Amino acid sequence: VIGSEPAFAACLAAVLRSDVATLPPPEGDPTVFWRQWLAGRNLGLVPVGDPSSFSWAGFWIAAAETADGRRNAVLMFGVPSGVVMDTAGLVEVGGVLVEGAVVAPLDLHLERALPYGEAGQSRGTVEAVLLAPEAEAPLTRVVEATAVPGQGLVGDRYALARGTFSGEGRGYELTLIETEALDALAAAGTAVTWEDARRNIVTRGIALNTLVGRQFTIGEVECVGRRLAEPCAHLQRLAPAGVLRGLVHRGGLRADIVSGGTISVGDAVTPGASLEE
Repeated sequence: VIGSEPAFAACLAAVLRSDVATLPPPEGDPTVFWRQWLAGRNLGLVPVGDPSSFSWAGFWIAAAETADGRRNAVLMFGVPSGVVMDTAGLVEVGGVLVEGAVVAPLDLHLERALPYGEAGQSRGTVEAVLLAPEAEAPLTRVVEATAVPGQGLVGDRYALARGTFSGEGRGYELTLIETEALDALAAAGTAVTWEDARRNIVTRGIALNTLVGRQFTIGEVECVGRRLAEPCAHLQRLAPAGVLRGLVHRGGLRADIVSGGTISVGDAVTPGASLEE
């Protein structure tokens, strides 16, 4: 993260026009946490190549560093850019800009307030449960699986910390995708099986995107939606051609498990409260 944690949070709150007290305290690595938290809001941090000469007709965040090694986040604005917030006063005592980032939308076409839509009251169902013991190993359909908070589904690569994207952060315990998304992809000419999609849970009848930042249940298991499970070059390498383009914003949901239990084919998927309510 650019600069010290409290200063970065203050700068980020100013960019988002929100009260810093409403921002969550970081969990684990702050850099990983803030990038994943922003991704759940259709936002990202775009690195600035040379912050000392960068100009932007809007707010951006930089790190100021002094000769004795003190470092803190500062808020920048304008063309040419100047400092509008420097809580530690480092620039005033000779600190220079050594890093920078712009907070920018991941997709300009999505709504700012509710980028992924508003969750309704309708419930979905679990069509399939799939596990793979290792990264890139074929997925196998099972009738049910045990969900463990902080880990994932017993027998799956992410619960075993063997997944391609296993690592620190949130949203690695459980992945879901809609049957409707795969049906639409097939109708457009790219036939993709449930196994090809490489998600743990295949659902029907619920808009998974609307569960980002929201609690929900799968049968008896309580979960929380973290961010979209967008397709990427890795998935495209393992799946039929056309998957990357065809599943943009329809690649499913990354979620964490809050309370454990058994997830079974036929279980209801039920929206719950927003984390910000």
